[in-house]
Amino acid sequence: MGPAGPGGGSGPSPAPISLLRRIVFGVGAALVFVVLLGLGTWQVERRAWKLDLIARVDARVHAPPVPAPGPTDWPRVGPDDAYRHVRLSGTFLNDRETLVQAVTERGGGFWVLTPLRRPDGSLVLINRGFVPGDRRDPATRAAGQVAGATTVTGLLRLTEPRGAFLRSNDPKDDRWYSRDVAAIAAARGLTDVAPYFVDADAAPNPGGLPVGGLTVIAFPNNHLVYALTWYGMALMLAGVVVYLLRSRRREVRVSKGREPFGG
Repeated sequence: MGPAGPGGGSGPSPAPISLLRRIVFGVGAALVFVVLLGLGTWQVERRAWKLDLIARVDARVHAPPVPAPGPTDWPRVGPDDAYRHVRLSGTFLNDRETLVQAVTERGGGFWVLTPLRRPDGSLVLINRGFVPGDRRDPATRAAGQVAGATTVTGLLRLTEPRGAFLRSNDPKDDRWYSRDVAAIAAARGLTDVAPYFVDADAAPNPGGLPVGGLTVIAFPNNHLVYALTWYGMALMLAGVVVYLLRSRRREVRVSKGREPFGG
């Protein structure tokens, strides 16, 4: 038999782990743990912000209608005005309407955006509502081409420049995929146009088309799930570190003969 190992143990000693390696491992694990905790806390804060946003938007939607912002207020229109319940009067410029592709609870078709000239001469694009693809031609819905003074009530919406998941508008071929107010105004030769549009409410139009009141208000709120995921990963990391430390301590004790291997 070979000579006994240090401390009377007969098995080989585990390879020593240098102090530097232990320090690097500890610092790295601590940094990752802090980052995971930070990400979880950030998601908790995001959830609180999202719930507050939903509450504020809901309050705007269900508030009594107020006059839509006029030209003097346009520079101040911003996110805090989105989905505000507004009312405005004027005359539709039916020959300048724009069809924007839409997918709704009624299927695929188009939003009908028509300029409304207000008494002061300014224009506001009104999303009068949805028409199916086979009724895109105004001649097929002539009764809905309202003439003369009218009043519209609906929700103020911010302009929609092309988003990451939307196709690019093609003004040259009159193909529209987002409600980009500035681009539509330029394509239709309109000036003095509000930097927002209004989604008309569900008040029925003559002839039944367009169909208004189809605004979808949805704010994804998965922040609690994300927070629990990050916190869970932090807990798992802590568990792994504790396990490794206990295993290493046990190996050292066995190597020094202080604890029977497998005991």
